[in-house]
Parts: sequence; C-alpha cells; structure tokens
Amino acid sequence: MREVLVVFRREFAAYFATPVAAVFLIVFLALAAGMTFLVSGFFDRGQADLSGFFFWHPWLFLVLMPAIAMRLWAEERRSGTIEILMTLPVQPWQIVLGKWLAAWAFAALALVLTMPLWITVNVLGSPDNGVILSSYIGSWLMAGAFLALAAAISALTKSQVLAFIGATAVSFLFVMAGFDLVISVVRQWAPGFIVDAVRSMSFFAHFQHITDGVLELPSIVFFVSLIVFCLWLNVRAIEVKKAA
Repeated sequence: MREVLVVFRREFAAYFATPVAAVFLIVFLALAAGMTFLVSGFFDRGQADLSGFFFWHPWLFLVLMPAIAMRLWAEERRSGTIEILMTLPVQPWQIVLGKWLAAWAFAALALVLTMPLWITVNVLGSPDNGVILSSYIGSWLMAGAFLALAAAISALTKSQVLAFIGATAVSFLFVMAGFDLVISVVRQWAPGFIVDAVRSMSFFAHFQHITDGVLELPSIVFFVSLIVFCLWLNVRAIEVKKAA
C-alpha cells in the first residue's frame, strides 16, 4: 500500500497547489448553508434538524463531485504526464486507488467543514444526532460513488470540460433513476424486472433511505459496489492506454 499512499499524497497536495481548492470549499459551504437555511425554509419549519441540508446533497454532488474528479486523469492525459506514470514501477490499480482516495478525502474535508451546521441545530434544539451521523456517513459514501464514476469518465478524455460534462450527465441519470417521471417512461417499453433494476440504481432513493436514520445494508452495498465497479473500469481504461 506504500505506492497507493505516495499517489494519494501527491494528488491530495495537488488540490491545494492552486486556489481552486479554496474556491471549491467556499462555494460548497455557501451552497450548503443557503440550501439549508434559505431554500429549505429552516426557520419557517420550526424544527432544528438537518433534513433540509442533506436533502440537497445529491443535487450538489451532481455538479461538485465531477468538478473535483474531472482533473484526475484528463489533466494527466492533456499534459502528457500520464506517460510518465505508466513507466513507474506502480500498478495501474494502485494509481487509480490513490487518486480516488485523494478525491474522496477532499470530499470528506468539505463535509467536515459543514460540522458547524450540526452544532447550530444542537444549540437551537434537540435533533436526533444518530440520524445526522448516519446521514453524514451516507453522504460520504454517495460522494465516493460520484467521484469513482467521474474518475472513470475522466480517464477517457484529455479535456477536463468534456470529463466534467460527461460525468455530470451520467451522474444525473443515476440521481433521476428512481423518479416517477423516469420510471413511467421506462415502464412503457421495458418489462418489470428492468423497471425494478432502473429504480434500484437511484442515488437519490438510496440516500433518502440512509437519511431516514438507518444505514440499510442494500444502500451501503449499492454505493460500495458502484465504487468498486467504476474503479475497475478506470483501471481497465488505464491498462488499455498503457498497452497502447
């Protein structure tokens, strides 16, 4: 795992080599606070909890996680440094894992910085802290899935813009998969088992189950399985590039 740690340190430090990290964190915190206190009507509801905060996470991550991951491979391919990486005595899976872990750690930092919201609702009332904790864990798992998906797409192009657009588009499909609008369209031409399969792929639905206060095994398995599958696709894409 030493090689993975080396890649992790390199990638995590790269986020802070420019002002991009600070800008991202400020934007994330501003949006999170705005969605919680303004859009969700926190003060109008008269209930001190973070349900409004977590409700918007799938939509925030839909855009913000691809923004974190778009540079992971697209920038390497654009600058040509991927050729250097391929000549190092490091396995492709170690590079992929190290890069993804760095992005996931950065997402964790963003979530940790929202902890004052948790403190605030405890000052204002008596929220169910078990529900809030499980929601944070679920949010981090969902962020990992968004990042793994975006990283796999980033490995397919040299353009960060295309990587961002592609990852956002695919992520949008995963978020919308469980909505009635999508299910009704699929039901018109697909048999029942396909409809159920599409419904089961919804990020939003799985995350909602977790924010109800229960870390359900099916939802955890879904996010972990998707992470593993996307990382495997990422490794395959890099191996093809290395072979070429």
